[in-house]
Amino acid sequence: MNIRFALGAACASFALFAPFAAMPAMAHGNSNGETVTPNFEHAIPNLPGKSLTAVVVDYAPGGASPPHEHAKSAFIYAYVVSGAIESQVNDGPKRVYHAGESFYEDPGSIHRVSRNASKTQPARLLAVFVADTDDKVLTTPVK
Repeated sequence: MNIRFALGAACASFALFAPFAAMPAMAHGNSNGETVTPNFEHAIPNLPGKSLTAVVVDYAPGGASPPHEHAKSAFIYAYVVSGAIESQVNDGPKRVYHAGESFYEDPGSIHRVSRNASKTQPARLLAVFVADTDDKVLTTPVK
């Protein structure tokens, strides 16, 4: 089975069942119209030292995340649950992803653009991190 297909299917399942599997944690947002809510976290038993963490990112109409980087060990799979998300990773092209589409970020990438592509409709993104278990800070703004 293709690993990206398997990961995509698993993430789609998380998105569908997120209301039932959400971790008891507080959501946090910023003044840019972005709210990040922890969804799932678990050590990967057959990959010692690695964990899988999922967060739901809700964007208000016109909302955005500041440019950021992730933990150096983190591979990120992003699945657009609803709406449309404009994204740019590293110096790649800006692209709009619609509900049902996905993209990834390699370890060490800089996420230069992450925002709701609509000024009138909300958008939701599920971000799944595979990272070193010891990496507790997964997202850091780029200055």
